[in-house]
Amino acid sequence: MKSNRLSVYILLIFTVLGSCMSELNEDEFADRDNDELVLLLIDEDSIDNGNEPNNFLDTDVNDDIASVGLREQLRFFKNNVGKTIDLYSGQVGDEAWFALTKIPNTWINAGPTENGAQNFLASGPGLGSPNIDNDREVLLDDISGVTPLRATGLKMLEGKKVLAVVYDSGISINYSPLKGNLKGDNLGMVAFEVVSVKKRNNGSSSSLPTVTIKILDVDAVINWEKTLFSNPPVPESSSEPFDIAPPASSIGPIFTVAK
Repeated sequence: MKSNRLSVYILLIFTVLGSCMSELNEDEFADRDNDELVLLLIDEDSIDNGNEPNNFLDTDVNDDIASVGLREQLRFFKNNVGKTIDLYSGQVGDEAWFALTKIPNTWINAGPTENGAQNFLASGPGLGSPNIDNDREVLLDDISGVTPLRATGLKMLEGKKVLAVVYDSGISINYSPLKGNLKGDNLGMVAFEVVSVKKRNNGSSSSLPTVTIKILDVDAVINWEKTLFSNPPVPESSSEPFDIAPPASSIGPIFTVAK
């Protein structure tokens, strides 16, 4: 009888321990997901002074101090952490959100670190600060893999946390092969969680979705691991596909560590 009771007690202990370990593992993976930021680029067609639907002031979005390589947090975002707002995302052929799908070797070699993504965020030599030839932008043109995000790509970001460098002008894209020009003044950086992506019904026939975001504090998340959105749909041209309506479901996004 004692032997049977002992066996039952041991079984109960292992069951409880197993349950606790399962919860710890779930928490571990949840924390890991929470500590990742998707690195994006956003231009003036989404965040700029006077833009609908927010009608930001120039001081809200650092337009008064915009410059090449500026990486300060936009003031409105810094002062409204936790607030939920809508952002527009441009039009087909004039997109406002872009994914960096890979990091050029030239960024890795630029310094000041051995991580190319970090060098870009730190405005390393030729990436926003002067290089040996006093050229602040020499490494920011013809960047392969800069991918404009249309409805499907934006939808794939729902629930993800983002760190974005914001441009004071439009980011221009060349197709076949896909390359982006990342020269120009910056407004700084923003961080947020993508809450939802919905079809925009109050714009033109080519308007891309409205993205609802929850603002995060750049200073609080800047040391989180940075990831690249590796598999956004790649547009065939500036007009195809005419992808303006977020799908009900899409392929799962793939994120890789930004190096």
